[in-house]
Amino acid sequence: MAPWPPFSLHLLLLLLLPFTGAHRFSAPNTTFNHLALAPGRGTLYVGAVNHVFQLSPELQIEAVAVTGPVVDSPDCVPFRDPAECPQARLTDNANQLLLVSSRAQELVACGQVRQGVCEKRRLGDVAEVLYQAEDPGDGQFVAANTPGVTTVGLVVPLPGRDLLLVARGLAGKLSAGVPPLTVRQLAGLQPFSSEGLGRLVVGDFSDYNNSYVGAFADTHSAYFIFRRRGARTQAEYRSYVARVCLGDANLYSYVEVPFACQGQGLIQAAFLAPGTLLGAFAAGPSGGQGALCAFPLAKLDRSMEQARRLCYTTGGRGPSGMEEATVEYGVTSRCVTLPPDSPESYPCGDEHTPSPISGRQSVEAQPLLQLEQPISAVAALQADGHTIAFLGDTQGQLYKVFLNGSQGQVYHSQQVGPPGSAISPDLLVDSSGRHLYVLTAQQLDRVPVAACPQFPDCTSCLQAQDPLCGWCVLQGRCTRKGQCLRAAQPNHWLWSYEEDSHCLHIQSLLPAHHPRQEQGQVTLSVPRLPTLAVDEYFHCAFGDYDSLAHVEGPHVACVTPPQDQVPLNPPGTDHVTLPLALMFEDVSVAATNFSFYDCSSAQALQMAAPCRTCVSSLWRCHWCPQSSRCVYGEHCPEGERTVYSAQEVDVQVRGPEACPQVEGLAGPHLVPVGWESHLALRVQNLQYFRGLPASYYCWLELPGELQRLPASLEETTGGAGLIHCQAQQFHASMSQRELLVPIYVTRGEVQRLDNARTLHVTLYDCAVGHPDCSHCQAANESLSCLWCSDGQPACRYGPLCPPGAVEQLCPTPRIDSIEPLTGPPEGGLALTILGSNLGRAFADIQDAVSVAGQPCSPDPSLYRTSARIVCVTSPAPNGMAGPVQVAIKSRPPGISTQHFTYQDPILLSLSPQWGPQAGGTQLTIHGQHLQTGGNISAFVGDQPCPIQEPVCPEAIVCRTMPQAVPGEAVVLVVFGHAERRLLTSPFRYTANPQLVAAEPSVSFRGGGRLIRVRGTGLDVVWQPLLSVWLEAEAEVKALGAQYQDLNPRRSCSATTVDPQTCIQLERGLLQCSTVCSINSSSLLLCRSPAVPDGTHPKRVFFALDNVHVDFSSASGGQGFLYQPNPRLAPLSREGLSHPYRLKPGHVLDVEGEGLNLGISKEEVRVHIGDGECLVKTLTLTHLYCEPPPRAPQPTNGSSALLQFVVQMGNVRLALGPVQYEAEPTMSAFPVEAQVGLGMGAAVLIAAVLLLTLMYRHKSKQALRDYQKVLVQLENLEIGVGDQCRKEFTDLMTEMTDLSSDLEASGIPFLDYHTYAERAFFPGHGGCPLQPELEGPGEEGRRATVCQGLTQLSNLLNSKLFLLTLIHTLEEQPTFSQRDRCHVASLLSLALHSKLEYLTDIMRTLLGDLAAHYVHKNPKLMLRRTETMVEKLLTNWLSICLYAFLKEVAGEPLYMLFRAIKYQVDKGPVDAVTGKAKRTLNDSHLLREDVEFRPLTLMVLVGPGTGGLAGSSEVQRVPARVLDTDTITQVKEKVLDQVCKGTPFSQRPSVHALDLEWRSGLAGHLTLSDEDLTSVIQNHWKRLNTLQHYKVPDGATVGLIPQLNNGGVVSQSVAQSCPSGENIPMLEDGEEGGLRFWHLVKAAEEPEGAKARRSSLRERERERARAKAIPEIYLTRLLSMKGTLQKFVDDTFQAILSVNRPVPIAVKYLFDFLDELAEKHGIEDPETLHIWKTNSLLLRFWVNTLKNPQLIFDVRVPGNVDAILAVIAQTFIDSCTISEHKVGRDSPVNKLLYAREIPRYKQMVEKYYADIRQSSPASYQEMNSTLTELSGNYTSAPHCLEALQELYNHIHRYYDQIISALEEDPVAQKMQLACRLQQIAALVENKVTDL
Repeated sequence: MAPWPPFSLHLLLLLLLPFTGAHRFSAPNTTFNHLALAPGRGTLYVGAVNHVFQLSPELQIEAVAVTGPVVDSPDCVPFRDPAECPQARLTDNANQLLLVSSRAQELVACGQVRQGVCEKRRLGDVAEVLYQAEDPGDGQFVAANTPGVTTVGLVVPLPGRDLLLVARGLAGKLSAGVPPLTVRQLAGLQPFSSEGLGRLVVGDFSDYNNSYVGAFADTHSAYFIFRRRGARTQAEYRSYVARVCLGDANLYSYVEVPFACQGQGLIQAAFLAPGTLLGAFAAGPSGGQGALCAFPLAKLDRSMEQARRLCYTTGGRGPSGMEEATVEYGVTSRCVTLPPDSPESYPCGDEHTPSPISGRQSVEAQPLLQLEQPISAVAALQADGHTIAFLGDTQGQLYKVFLNGSQGQVYHSQQVGPPGSAISPDLLVDSSGRHLYVLTAQQLDRVPVAACPQFPDCTSCLQAQDPLCGWCVLQGRCTRKGQCLRAAQPNHWLWSYEEDSHCLHIQSLLPAHHPRQEQGQVTLSVPRLPTLAVDEYFHCAFGDYDSLAHVEGPHVACVTPPQDQVPLNPPGTDHVTLPLALMFEDVSVAATNFSFYDCSSAQALQMAAPCRTCVSSLWRCHWCPQSSRCVYGEHCPEGERTVYSAQEVDVQVRGPEACPQVEGLAGPHLVPVGWESHLALRVQNLQYFRGLPASYYCWLELPGELQRLPASLEETTGGAGLIHCQAQQFHASMSQRELLVPIYVTRGEVQRLDNARTLHVTLYDCAVGHPDCSHCQAANESLSCLWCSDGQPACRYGPLCPPGAVEQLCPTPRIDSIEPLTGPPEGGLALTILGSNLGRAFADIQDAVSVAGQPCSPDPSLYRTSARIVCVTSPAPNGMAGPVQVAIKSRPPGISTQHFTYQDPILLSLSPQWGPQAGGTQLTIHGQHLQTGGNISAFVGDQPCPIQEPVCPEAIVCRTMPQAVPGEAVVLVVFGHAERRLLTSPFRYTANPQLVAAEPSVSFRGGGRLIRVRGTGLDVVWQPLLSVWLEAEAEVKALGAQYQDLNPRRSCSATTVDPQTCIQLERGLLQCSTVCSINSSSLLLCRSPAVPDGTHPKRVFFALDNVHVDFSSASGGQGFLYQPNPRLAPLSREGLSHPYRLKPGHVLDVEGEGLNLGISKEEVRVHIGDGECLVKTLTLTHLYCEPPPRAPQPTNGSSALLQFVVQMGNVRLALGPVQYEAEPTMSAFPVEAQVGLGMGAAVLIAAVLLLTLMYRHKSKQALRDYQKVLVQLENLEIGVGDQCRKEFTDLMTEMTDLSSDLEASGIPFLDYHTYAERAFFPGHGGCPLQPELEGPGEEGRRATVCQGLTQLSNLLNSKLFLLTLIHTLEEQPTFSQRDRCHVASLLSLALHSKLEYLTDIMRTLLGDLAAHYVHKNPKLMLRRTETMVEKLLTNWLSICLYAFLKEVAGEPLYMLFRAIKYQVDKGPVDAVTGKAKRTLNDSHLLREDVEFRPLTLMVLVGPGTGGLAGSSEVQRVPARVLDTDTITQVKEKVLDQVCKGTPFSQRPSVHALDLEWRSGLAGHLTLSDEDLTSVIQNHWKRLNTLQHYKVPDGATVGLIPQLNNGGVVSQSVAQSCPSGENIPMLEDGEEGGLRFWHLVKAAEEPEGAKARRSSLRERERERARAKAIPEIYLTRLLSMKGTLQKFVDDTFQAILSVNRPVPIAVKYLFDFLDELAEKHGIEDPETLHIWKTNSLLLRFWVNTLKNPQLIFDVRVPGNVDAILAVIAQTFIDSCTISEHKVGRDSPVNKLLYAREIPRYKQMVEKYYADIRQSSPASYQEMNSTLTELSGNYTSAPHCLEALQELYNHIHRYYDQIISALEEDPVAQKMQLACRLQQIAALVENKVTDL
């Protein structure tokens, strides 16, 4: 088996870059297996499935190696030939072992494939393989060949060599012979071989089945941790640790002992820390938990030494006689009895000592820690004197554990890998101890060991409990201990695990706050303050103010800032709080807050109680009542008494209760409006004012007014008294019944007494809120309100009403309205009565209400005094009616004017009677008296059916709710407490409708496109909608008010209206909808909703009542797309107002943009007046329609002009009026010209009467010619444009059909194998590389020759040899240009599997070529293919652009080819000369007017027709031909249409088939190009046509196998062409003296013209006339060009567009050319343009344009080839920089495309510019692409044939090549000449001097 492809640094680099970051590395679709770390370098190596990655310590990718997939099978030994292992499959290669050999600077990587063989790679670049076994023996099978079986290993450095210790489990049937533990060599002839080295011999490995967990080494020993079962008698598994001496290459020292974590299960992961083995065990019966144990290494070593000693000296038995040590693994060796000093004499065993030894005594340890999840990885680190363990579990969680004595404490855990992804056992700590590398199957993470800097303050630092972190006090940050400079000094580095470990804090402040007006000292108490050096100091920072600190022990004294340094108080406060920090330099050591207060601001905080606010504040503020000031200090100024602060503990009278204050009102607080009232207030603590006379005032804060009332003081005992306010009558404009008015007292005008609490009086007005007598009498008695009839009756304050005007009884109740007016006979209806004087209390009306003579029970909870009664009606007979009465006590009753009627509601029917179980159906319940009562609700089954207002007398409309299951449900309507059920016609819930298809899925924004929706159960939907949610822009949202509710309120009389088009939803969304029509239960027809401009569709869905289905769900995943509305240009170029003149029979061509983006041709309607213009073709930019032959009628009678209107869904576009022109009459000569010529003739006749008749005759002839030319030109000008349109319409229809055919059959691309050979060896036919026929006796040498050619293939891999070979061959004068191209192609084929190497050779040769041309003329470089490198470049582009051809450029190129062929075949083609009526090439133009008629033949296909195999039935396939076609042409066209979709190479040849015309049952006539009926005249024999045989339209024909050769013509044609090809006959094709002709005779004119010539003069005159007016024929070229223009544009656009990604090879090549230009100092942009054009466009694309057969499996007829040559020449002209000038003498081909070439030039220049501006193609990207392409061409025989032919060329110049190799000193060292001589000896059996 061949090894996997060579590894590359840059492979997959582009793919991986987005997934690499500073802290994480991942690779898409790649599983990681192992991680290794190079100790000195810090470089990481990740072993993964199919890859090995090399990463920097920061996880940036440095190199990648690809290791798989590989064709392999675990059941086969490594093989070269796949035939040796039939069961081999492409197998992923998981990495099983990854080790670093520091001494050799090698990476050992072992995979699972090829039986676990290993390879060595360079540490500096893993892509470089240092060793790989080509044919490994079983001694080199290292790793387990199954991914689930663990392999562990160690590289053991010994003096002079390194050894590899490998331990592995049992895997696969071929691995039974591989021991579980082996010693292997790393260097030597057979690396990784265990030959001659130690093996752990096992009797039967399957009995033991070791499962290894880890391998570790200390200075003397290697340890292997594993679990296994014992011999067959011991079925249970146990955990073991095995030890081997590092220098023991024979494993004599092997000893193992069991060990266990008490109470736990088996070992899962392990790590060897200095002096300790950490083991993670599965805990619990199911292994669902994990436990960590620590085993001292000394204890383990003692146990193993004891086992060894017992097995050496006592036969394995202990002092008790029990067996404590044995020889394990079923080997023949046994414990022995050697001298007692044997263990010391042989510390690592010897040949005579027993081995392998297994101790029976288990080493036990107690668990340090238990976790909820199983542990999969363990690592440890000793730092700062502490041991930190890192544990990874099976769910991707990483734990950091502090091992403190016999306990382990988890202080941090984090999710590292994806949840559920186990952490790999390869948990590594970097050499600096700062970072941990955590590997899971999907990613590698770099995790800090200690993230101390992430903790911003001391509290979070200590709370983290990270034993590696502590708070460095004087640095003010969380650090490792070693990073804190004074960590050794007390209190400088705070550690969370110290006793009484707390952050530094300010324990107390003295004083705790300070007045801002004074500067003083503050003492801070800071325990455990670190000591400073002599010249260092602390300072205090009060905000921004610094003050030097004086330290005495734990006490620190600082001076507060002066008043101007203290910030102002915030508004509304009496203090400002500043941060107070104890600082060391710029580090805050401890901090707290400190407040500066201002007593003068304290009194302003509460205006109603300034004294109380002052003395009750937190500060030491006192109140000076006489001056009304709040002051700080000891007391008020001298002579003024002081109200002391509540903070003063030494003063008895203090605090807010000592303030002068108003305690409250002494009298009632109710004050009636309009009545004079006296107010009195209680005051106390007025002793502060004793002896100080003053006036008092009462103040009332009325609305909009502050009213002052003079007051007097009445002193009582102590400092108490009464304040009497002056009597006052209040008048306030009151809108509410009561008004609270604040009141306070001042001493003098401004000195306000405190209010002890909020004080207010209540102003009230009886008239407010008591509109009638009942309200007034129901008012609170304390208000003293009475109903007063004095004047205008009203409610007034009692004393304000004269005694005689007081009304004791209220008037009769008045009823204003009742609701509802109807109710059911059962009663129970809540009736609302509104009015006035309806009682003062509920007791008044409890039994006072009757309805239609029946009692009605009032509801106390709904009664409103005097204004509303709600009562429940009693049962009554149906039809009873009457008024409502309210009779209160002895007063007359109040009677309503409205009457209440008892009526019986009846339910009659439903519509519809079914609906989807999802609900949403609009259900109409028909009946009588349905407007009964006011509280009506409907139910369908158990589900409520919300009613849509209004309820009509005969109909209730409601919307059904969802139902759990389909089925019938009874409709129930509840009228109050009366229920009515419709039992006769229940509503049926059906299964929800299902949508299965919806198309089309695109529409214009204008909407209106018909969408067909298919599904099931669609006819049960009440109103199906197609809706779209739109996100509106700001300006559209502003118009949202114009959109209405989706379901506007109904009216009982109005008919149902369709929902509005658009409604505004929540969240700023807009919903636009259309109603779909239900065609059947399986089909809905919907119109796409129109969407307003400025909105963006968010969701398109179908609303089937309550079933909402997204369009994408209904259409199978295809989302609905809105396209911009189409834009059409006016018909007339002069504008919409000018009519377009339409000539009958012409096709209308309407130009526009985006015409077919949202609609199809069949859906477009075009109207001219009331007539329809039939749409023939619709493209992106053109609409072609065929107007009515006669002018239709205008749509509106007012205008005589016909309006041209295009309707695309809802989009209606009027493009202006159309005016039909009358049929043009063929005027013999214009009137003006006749008059002019008549006058001229008269003058001429008068002047030259003597002219001869010959001149008169000549003049008349000239005049007739001139008239004829004018008529011809006019007709041509009219007809060319219309012909172009008709032809294009027809062609587009054909191309549409072709596109649908291609969807089924696909474009007939050549397979890559054929494509490459045609590109490399053009013109060599189908088999460019023919194997040489072996001569007699040479068969035996085949193997030797193959061996020599294989060596030649290897020799070609030497760059020096290959370059020497190329240069030597090119220097030979007899080595022709053809030879150069052929050798270049042979090299391309031979090196196809090494495209990276071939590209490197090509770059080198191109650089040499550029250096050569720079000194000559750089613009000539790459102009032709004269050197091997130029042909190599051509082949390289063919390889690299094949995918681009298939995916991008192939389709437009194939469509162009088919369009050309279709157009050519529509007109006559001369079978002899190859000239065609329809062409772009004037030299191939058939200039004669040949009459022809299209025919449609019915071709029989199927069994019994003798022709093409196909279906079991005979089918008739229509085929379009011309009656002027020869029989061979007919057969070709018939085959094209019958074999549509079949590649040309798979079709039968036309020369193997005959055409048979069938008429009736017995009429069979075989048609041929020439037979006995052929017409012969004057040595000319005409080929037979369908016209000759008189074959009618619709005739039936069949293709039958050709039995004999029918004639000379077909024979000559068949013999002159390859199989299946046909070309026109040559002009000199003769047979027996006869010359063949078809449409025109070669080198002769038509017979009619020859008959007219009578003399030499006439012949000259005819020739001159033909030269003068060639345009008559050239209009055919213009017509053809216009028809094909779209396809030419599409092809050029595909080649020159950068909208799709440019092929990386093109970008790579252009970048290289830019480098060459820069290297050689070429700054002329024209030169670079020429280089790029010559290298790509002219070299590859022109060849591709001219030769479609290089890409497609097609036949290219000569006339099609001629047209492609013109298009290719146009492409060439477009690539030149020189200005494109055309004149009268320019070739016709250039004239044809004169207008387009400048546009194409711009495309070329933009193509070059865009590629240059795109991001550069990296070497890695290109190599990755080339590696992928290298495997495309895998034909080994052809590669050998190529090497054979290449050797033939070497043989021709063998001596020169040998000389060149021998002259080169480097080649001499590499012995290249010698190797070539060896190859010659093998290939030619040549005896050399070797």
